[in-house]
Amino acid sequence: MKKVNIGGVPEHFNLAWYLTLKNGEYKAEGINLRWHDYYGGTGAMCNGLRNGDIDIAVILTEGIIKDIIAGNPSKIVQTFVETPLIWGIHVAEKSNFYTIDDIKGSRAAISRYGSGSHLMAYINAKNHNWNLDTDLNFEVIKNLDGAVKGLTNGDADYFMWEKFTTKPLVDEGVFRRVGECPSPWPCFVFAVRDEFIENNEEDLKTILDIINQTTAEFKSIPSIDRTIANRYEQELDDVQEWLSLTEWSQELIDKKTLENVQEQLFSLDIIPKKIDYSKLVHKF
Repeated sequence: MKKVNIGGVPEHFNLAWYLTLKNGEYKAEGINLRWHDYYGGTGAMCNGLRNGDIDIAVILTEGIIKDIIAGNPSKIVQTFVETPLIWGIHVAEKSNFYTIDDIKGSRAAISRYGSGSHLMAYINAKNHNWNLDTDLNFEVIKNLDGAVKGLTNGDADYFMWEKFTTKPLVDEGVFRRVGECPSPWPCFVFAVRDEFIENNEEDLKTILDIINQTTAEFKSIPSIDRTIANRYEQELDDVQEWLSLTEWSQELIDKKTLENVQEQLFSLDIIPKKIDYSKLVHKF
């Protein structure tokens, strides 16, 4: 049986993977797919791909594009979630910051450099016409638990993370949300190491076929909203709102979209150059 390692964040977006693994759908095709939770998010997964710890990553679009340009030997093989990620902008409940303007020039908590929380801080700054040299400062906090400690202790001032994942912390009075920042592109893609693509293309196609069948039917799974609410400890009405806003994809991300992502990252000095579409994606 072929062993394949895949990584992703332990969030509701990836429930489809849990369901297909639980059902034994990959093993039925002779594939031993092993899921690895990456609490550190995109930056940690980029390292995982580079090191060969994982073969496939369910990863933020902007983060993997930046890392492929920086030499990560991987390619995007498909879009996973077509809709934008809605990033909540959070401060500690007892913070003196109440608006986006208040956090200008303060310290953004980020999981690591090159992560979504790092890159989207630039997008938020651009949206509000901040000076990217003087109005952005960063403190590395590794993960969501680190952000809770960092903001509560005053080691950082604000933190950007997917708003439905952090909603329970807002409800509990740990964080206060002062704004939102949707990603200006489809949020999640599948990235696969070049070596794995070269040697295991048929297995990869099988894996994608299985997950795509589930995501195509995901919203019609009986009581899926209650399953998500229970598994991820979220309120049912929040889950229902998230489901209404989220669309999965079964297609390869298109050239125009990748050009838009690269253009924005380049304009923010996040990437040093733009590269050809063919160097970012693998077409079957």
